[in-house]
Amino acid sequence: MHAWPASEVPALPGKGRDLRIHDTATGGRVTLDPGPVARIYVCGITPYDATHIGHAATYNAFDLVQRVWLDTKRQVHYVQNVTDVDDPLLERAVRDGIDWTGLAERETALFREDMTALRILPPQQYIGAVEAIPGIVPIVERLRDMGAAYELDGDIYFSVEADKNFGEVSHYDAELMRRLSAERGGDPERPGKKNPVDPMLWMAAREGEPSWDGASLGPGRPGWHIECVAIALDHLGMGFDVQGGGSDLIFPHHEMGAAHAHALTGEHPFAKAYVHAGMVALHGQKMSKSKGNLVFVSALRRDGVDPAAIRLALLAHHYRADWEWTDDVLQEAAERLGRWRAAVSRPDGPSADALVEEVRDALCEDLDTPKALAAVDRWAERQRAGGGTDEGAPGLVSRTVDALMGVAL
Repeated sequence: MHAWPASEVPALPGKGRDLRIHDTATGGRVTLDPGPVARIYVCGITPYDATHIGHAATYNAFDLVQRVWLDTKRQVHYVQNVTDVDDPLLERAVRDGIDWTGLAERETALFREDMTALRILPPQQYIGAVEAIPGIVPIVERLRDMGAAYELDGDIYFSVEADKNFGEVSHYDAELMRRLSAERGGDPERPGKKNPVDPMLWMAAREGEPSWDGASLGPGRPGWHIECVAIALDHLGMGFDVQGGGSDLIFPHHEMGAAHAHALTGEHPFAKAYVHAGMVALHGQKMSKSKGNLVFVSALRRDGVDPAAIRLALLAHHYRADWEWTDDVLQEAAERLGRWRAAVSRPDGPSADALVEEVRDALCEDLDTPKALAAVDRWAERQRAGGGTDEGAPGLVSRTVDALMGVAL
């Protein structure tokens, strides 16, 4: 599966600093010190509907991680999946009377268009669950054969007891895990399971649903969590730098993924840091497909909204914060974009050397985008007031905003 085209990232004078970021597993900030190549895995979409602002906020956050790393003169190895077969996708296809593969292809293509418009840097590997199945099957077989998985009426479940570190990502108690499992695709009430939250690794073929050859597992399809584990291990290996996604993936998805990998390899940790973006609400409720309260990036673009304004609206909120999308949020972003573009359109202005370091400092401390935006606002205000004659300043500001925040002025 192909990703989307990459926008050019301008080079800035000097060198950025190592990223300090909030790690869910430890509950505090950690300083990431990757080698020459920083490794990041971000969980992708289940393509049964178009990209909404909640998606965009998440992928914007991890785009910033890439940009901070690139500014340290490192390379970045970024991997993302697409869950192109799953219950919600199949249910939507049945509801709409269309082929599930066509639905997945259509919505994945739209997602690529939205990411391109928002200037989100693409992954080096963009892998669909279906194309990963040949690598998933032997992993499930190994987990079963080593006693970390068991069969129940033809389905294969992972035993969370197989990982001595289970629970270290979320630190949730058993009651909360059980509730979230029920809400997020699990089946804690199914009789016969060793632990109610044990997740499915391989679902035996169901009538009327797609299935694939599972070798000794029998025909079926993979569970959600093992998909990402197989892809991450194949392309990044154990101990990669960041596992990323929305905060709704802390449990069960990231907790279970870590447990699968630990049990499978006997190594620890799966990822050095677990980083999660906050949720975006509309009309007081989390924006989600199940609630139907979505603001689509593609719809905003069709209405003529500049993608740079959408991105500035996202950047106005700290990536870990839960916040609400409103018309005012977008209007304020459009006005900021107008002020910034007017400021850099002049032939000279106040020196921007200090601004570059202010933006770097803000972003390397847990991606503090509101602080970074405020720094550019101050420079634009000085420019409006006629406070300088540095002919290189407007260009340097443009390159800084582009390189570190992905906004083209």
